[in-house]
Amino acid sequence: MTGKLYGIGVGPGDPELLTLKAVRLIKECDKIVVPGEDYKTSVAYKIALEAVPELAEKEVCGIPMPMTKDKAVLEENYRQAAAEITGWMDRGNDVGILNLGDVTVYSTCLYIHKLVKEAGYSTELVNGIPSFCAVAARLDMGLVERSQQLHVLPASYQIEEGLKLPGTKVLMKSGRQIGNVKKQIKELGMEAVMIENCGMEDEKIYRTTDEIDENAGYYSLMIVKEQETVQ
Repeated sequence: MTGKLYGIGVGPGDPELLTLKAVRLIKECDKIVVPGEDYKTSVAYKIALEAVPELAEKEVCGIPMPMTKDKAVLEENYRQAAAEITGWMDRGNDVGILNLGDVTVYSTCLYIHKLVKEAGYSTELVNGIPSFCAVAARLDMGLVERSQQLHVLPASYQIEEGLKLPGTKVLMKSGRQIGNVKKQIKELGMEAVMIENCGMEDEKIYRTTDEIDENAGYYSLMIVKEQETVQ
């Protein structure tokens, strides 16, 4: 019998935010895959290891995932990873791919999952707590109330029109564009909050747009809320 592939969301950073299902499957899978060649430096691996110490004794494999927008390069890496994973599955191994946050939101493992599924193998996605939910909770605030809308925007792309949408805007994947994003928010007269490395030891909270560090790291997430009016 062939094995099964599990895409496992490990949550945003705090090891206590792993779900019971994620913990169980990490223990049960025969092989664990982590995006990045040196898996021991992976944020997802470090989070999972704190929650599941048994992970240190399991067979873990890192897969190269270059930080690029070049579709051809990315697709080749996804194909190679899928081929290696299906090879293990053909030998009866259940495989788990660790993914930071939730596996359905801008997830690296989702691309590999699709290829493996299209090849006819059994797959399952296991939700993790999304980073924007964790950031809102850490800031002790709600994301949306009553009839408010919620918009999730990839901030490293064009977001001018997205920022003008009603309701709450979640800005993910800002990367090197944080300075530009901050400028656009200020020009529109809006206010943003941001957390860098939410739930991790080096977490940093920025409670106003002006405070936001334009050189903040990759794992930074902004929330822009619609200005409330007094009726």
